[in-house]
Parts: sequence; C-alpha cells; structure tokens
Amino acid sequence: MKKDSLSLYLTGSVWFVCISLLGACSSKQGLELSTEYFKIKVDGRGYITSMQNITVSPAREFSPEEKPSPLLRLYDEEEGKYFEPIKAEFGQEDSQLKLSYGNGAVATVLVEEKEKYLKMTLNALAGGEEIDDVQWGSYHTSITNLMGEIIGVARDTSEMVNYAIGMLALDDNTLGGLSKTVGDAAPFQYIIHSPDSASYPLPDHLHEGQVFTLGGDGVNDVAFYAHKEPYYRIMYGNAAQVDDQGRISIAYHSRNRDRAREVLFSLIPNMEANIPNHLEVQPVPGVGFIGSSVALWGSPDDLALMEVIQSIVLDEGLPYPTFEGKWVKDPTAFRPDAWADGGVYDSLISYTERLGFKTISLYDQGFLKPDRGNDGYLDGKDFGNKPIKLKSGNLSHKEYADLAAQSGISIGRTSITTSLAQGTKDASPIPSDSIWYQQKRLLAKAVTADDSLIFVDDPTYLDEIGSWEGHTKELNIIKIGKELIHYLGVSETAPYRLLNVTRGYWDTEKANHAQNDTIYKLQVTVGWGYAGLVPNLQLQDEIAKHYADICAVNGLGYYDFDGQEFLFHNGHGYYSAKRFFRGMFEQAKKHGLPHIRFTGATLSEGSWHYQSIWNVGGGTNLYDAKTREWGSSTSQGKDLRDVTYANFFPVGMGVNFRIQKDSKVEEYEHIQAVSVGIGSTYSLILNQKDVESCPQKEAIFRVIRTWENARSADAFPSEVKKMLVDPQRSWRLVEKDKDHWELLELVGSEWILKQALARKQKG
Repeated sequence: MKKDSLSLYLTGSVWFVCISLLGACSSKQGLELSTEYFKIKVDGRGYITSMQNITVSPAREFSPEEKPSPLLRLYDEEEGKYFEPIKAEFGQEDSQLKLSYGNGAVATVLVEEKEKYLKMTLNALAGGEEIDDVQWGSYHTSITNLMGEIIGVARDTSEMVNYAIGMLALDDNTLGGLSKTVGDAAPFQYIIHSPDSASYPLPDHLHEGQVFTLGGDGVNDVAFYAHKEPYYRIMYGNAAQVDDQGRISIAYHSRNRDRAREVLFSLIPNMEANIPNHLEVQPVPGVGFIGSSVALWGSPDDLALMEVIQSIVLDEGLPYPTFEGKWVKDPTAFRPDAWADGGVYDSLISYTERLGFKTISLYDQGFLKPDRGNDGYLDGKDFGNKPIKLKSGNLSHKEYADLAAQSGISIGRTSITTSLAQGTKDASPIPSDSIWYQQKRLLAKAVTADDSLIFVDDPTYLDEIGSWEGHTKELNIIKIGKELIHYLGVSETAPYRLLNVTRGYWDTEKANHAQNDTIYKLQVTVGWGYAGLVPNLQLQDEIAKHYADICAVNGLGYYDFDGQEFLFHNGHGYYSAKRFFRGMFEQAKKHGLPHIRFTGATLSEGSWHYQSIWNVGGGTNLYDAKTREWGSSTSQGKDLRDVTYANFFPVGMGVNFRIQKDSKVEEYEHIQAVSVGIGSTYSLILNQKDVESCPQKEAIFRVIRTWENARSADAFPSEVKKMLVDPQRSWRLVEKDKDHWELLELVGSEWILKQALARKQKG
C-alpha cells in the first residue's frame, strides 16, 4: 500500500472502497492499514482483528483469533471502569475514525499510514464527561518471547520468526502502560513469564502472569533482586504484559491532568516497608488526553531499533540525544565510563584517555544536592573551592573539566535528583511554598511559637508515616507558613492533635500560627543520605533547569541520578519524568551544551528517550567476571539484563571491574567480549593507588581500547555478537590497523583465528 493511502476491506469475497463512511456499509466491514513491514485490520466495532508480518509469504498473523484488541478504550477512574468501542465509522476524505461507546461517548481518531509505522491521534471526545483517561489497547499479540514492559514491545527474536510489534508515545502526556495504573508508575514487582517455554518450562506451582513481591526487607535495594530463575521477570513498567498463556499485549494511555485527584500510591505496593500512602496529585491545567498520539509498528526484530524506532523518533521530533555524533540507542555508541575512587586525580584523565573512554564520574565527591541557592556554582562564584585533589595543585570542578576537555573527556557527578535536602535554598531554613504535599488540612486552634499542642480539623491519613518509600520517621513533616514541624502520630479521639511534636524542624523558625491556617503534610523522599522534600511540578521544572545550569557553569556533561524514582513521588509518574528531563535538555540547549549523558537509579518510559545508560549497583550483584555470570550473589544482573535487552536499551554491567594489583588482561578480554556481544556499558572503578599496583595496567588499557575502537566502528556482525555473549568461550581481539581486527578464540590451549573483522562502511 502506498504511503498515506487508506483502503477498506470486506471479510467476505467481495472487495470495494466505500465512497462515504464505513458505517454506511455492512457490519462485516473494516479498515486496513499497512506500512512497509506491517498490516493491521480494524473491524466495524473498532477492534484490531489482524496484525500481520507482510515481509514474509504467506503473511504471518500475530493477532489471536479469539482475542481482538480494542483500538481505544475510555476509563472512568472514580468507578474503576473501562468502556470499549462498540462501533467504528471511517471517513475516507478526512482519514478520521469515529469510535462510539456504550456510555454515549464518541472519539474521533486521526489515522495516518507512514512508511514504517501507523500514527493514531485522538482529535476529539464528544460526551463521556466522566472519562479521566484513554488507553490505546491493550493490543494483544501471539508473541510469547521477550516482553518490553518499559516502551511497550512484544519481541520474537528467534531466527524462524524474527518479528516485533510495539508502540511509542508521540507526546509527553501519553505514557506506557494502563489507564488504571496508580500514580502513573507501574508497580515494581516480579511476574512469571518464560521467554522460551521449551527451554525454561514453568514448574507446576507457577503460571504465566503470576505476581510476586520483590525480595529483601523493602529497603535494601540490592536484596530486591531475589530470583535467578529465568521465568521470574522483574517489571519496570506495564506497557507490555502477559496473559495466562504467556502472550504479550502492549498498551499506552493518556490522562486528563487538570482534575484534582488523590491516589493511594507506592512504587512497591506489595512490601510492608513500602505500603501505599494517600497522596493528593497536583492538577496541571491544559494537560489532557485530547491530542494523545501513538505510533504503532511492526517489523523484523533485527530491524526494529535502528530502522523503525529511530525513524519514528526522528520523524515525530521525539528526544534524540546523541553521543559522539550517534544516537545514544545505537549500539556502536555504547561506551563504558571511568568511575573515580579514592579522591586522588593526578592520573585519572590519562587513564581515561588511554582506555578510550569519554567520561569520568566523580563519584567519590559524594552526593550533589540540588541547591538553587548557589546559582549553579558548585565551588563558589569565584571557583574558590578546590575539591579535586592533585599533587600539582587542587582544582575546582570548572578547572578540572577544562583540563579533561583537552583530552575530549567530560566529567560528571552523582546527585539525589529532586530531593530538597536540609539546608538547601528550597528546603530550609526558609522552605519554599512550592514543596508538594500528601495532605492539606486546617489548624483547628491558633498556636504560639512555643506551643507543642497542634490541633487539626481532620485527622484522616495524618497517621501515615513519611512517603511510601521506606516510611522514614524522621521525614514525617508538616509545614505551616514558613515553619517545618516534625510529628509522629495523631490522637484517636477529638479534638484531634498531632503527637510527639518538634517545632522549628530543620532549623526553620518557630512562629505563631492562626486558627484555620493551612497545614501541609509534606511529600518527602527517603532517609539514608537521600533525605529531602519533594517539589511541586513548577519547582521541579526549575530544578531541571538548575542541573543544566550546573553543567554550563562547571563544565559537567554527565549525571548519575540516584533517587531517580523521586520523580514519581508527586503522583504524576512517567509524565513527571518526561517533563523533568525535557526541561533539563531544553535548558542545556539554551546554553549551547552537548546532550547531557546520564544514568540513574531506575529506567522508565519517562526517561527512556533521554537516558543514555543504566549502570546501577556493582560487584557480584551485576556481572561477575570471575564466575562469568549475570549476578552471582543476587539476581540483579540477570534481572536488569532481561529488562534492558527486551526494551532496546544498553544493558548495564554496573560499577565494576576494578583494576588492582592482581588484575589480568584475560579478565578484560572477557568483559569486553560480553559487553560488545550483548550491547552493554559499565563504569570501570579507577583508584590511582590500585591501578599503579597492577603490573598489567598498560596491557589492560590497550585491550579495552581495542575492543571499544572496534565496537565504535560497527565491526561486529550479529552472528559474531551471538558468539561473544556465550560466557563459556574465551576471546582475544587483535588490532591490525584502524579499520581491521582479528578475532581469536581459545580452543583448548591454542588461540585460533575465528574471524577477520572490518569497519562497517556507511551506507
């Protein structure tokens, strides 16, 4: 079918094109849409009844016959009820599909055929005033292999099938997942799904789609990862789900955000340490589901990322961060980073340059707390603070960044994302009025600055401790005026008062407060060095800009956003994350900066487009190079590998592989082979004292750089990458010149030439 053309079909033997509306024809009619690789059919009710791979003959069908997919569902949040379409009418002249629903609502959807994807946009919704959210799908497939729950993709990576079906949001308010997702961020949990039922059959006591909580105590984030079995699949979203047969469905949704709402939210709702809290959600005027737009696509799996998804991103103007001139999702752009350790920096730039890396994370400088009071100057406006220690003289961030830039290297810091820490401008001693809150109440009686008896008009939910995350008791805070007050508990009988009160908390000023003054029970983050208050969306916007300002002032080009889940604490979930990162990138663009490269504590549909890498955790929890397995002490390595690979994102091998006195070249040949094979990055720990104690340091530097040069040159065909992933095989890469390499395999005790490799020519 030609681009931007639409045709109608009959399910019987007679085919024709309707001149007016589809609804004027018989009920057996439908709409057919196709791309270069994909064709769907929509019936007269508004259900997708066919999804086909048209690159093979005969075309392969992926829509389960007994399970058609509603094109667009409507959701009433108060009733917890979906409305399915009951009738579809297509306007041939304006390419708009009118979907009618049992509640009397009529949705108008513009459908457009593009070369590699189908674009659908909700242009209007008549009636249905009770509707809070609309959901594209779920679109059900017969695929049972890989489930990309973050970006919404069903993948069959087998050589026999080699096909994927997926979606992407084309606007910030359309999110991966279901309308009924509480807080617009899906629960962090395990589900049961075997990626290959023949190789990994489920035991009798488990079934597909079964939900399990995470491991550990709910606070130790390493202990979350508690199942090494391949059919325990950890979930970082719900844009893809499985049914009881293991078949994968995909969905996106869009919410009307201008309505006041309250949610009972926890990202980890099945754990006692993280039980849900009641949270008011800030209305966002002008942000609704009209205009919600998605791209639906299907293609051979091996073409999906670079041919289809990249085309959608570019054609629709979605975020397209680059690194060294390449899209950050391009596997040839993946590159490890240096991780500073030990506080000594004399040789760190030299090490990094010899490795061929481009970024140094100054992790040993501690957490960077967002503090707009410094106007982005980490070391004072005269750069007088010199935290970077060198024998030749200590340097400010700016001075060290300038020095690193001479070698084409950027520097970065680890932050606590949007946690407004004690002593920073927006938290204390004068707290901002733009801090978000869980609940809003009134002061039942006036108080003086010395009163410890604080009476409230309504005790509902005030007994809940802190935020949902860890329920940190020291963060159980209310705000009245410009005073922060700590308390624990509320009396059970009237007159209701707060218990265990501490006035003037976090060095705020004790003050008199009048009857009926507003009490804000603040939304907070979590303890253990992350303690802080959560901003509202407008203040969060300013913090996003602040991070870009820091880069402009101090020369930073990289962040590790620890506590990235704090972006979900306002109840806006992935929308909040998109809004934050868009704001940071737009501010960086105003400064004329390159795209900021970042990792973080999590990966979500909200950060997928912007985020470059995901190196979280380390040691034997991630990739254990000695035992050659993805997580030997916990399942974290296996779990994160499965999540990232399924969602077309570089796997993180963690903060790992420290070079020290007993390090051997062979270890790094293996690490690099796996990294290139599966498509991963890692953060290499560089402690100057340890590196200098290693007799093989220069050889290790050369090995890593050789592999990275070949990776950047796209010298590894897919069949070679599949071999490199096998942890039982040992490899050596020899550089012949800048465009040619030889890949050797250890067979017995002898190195055998396996394949000659060459730089891939463009075009």
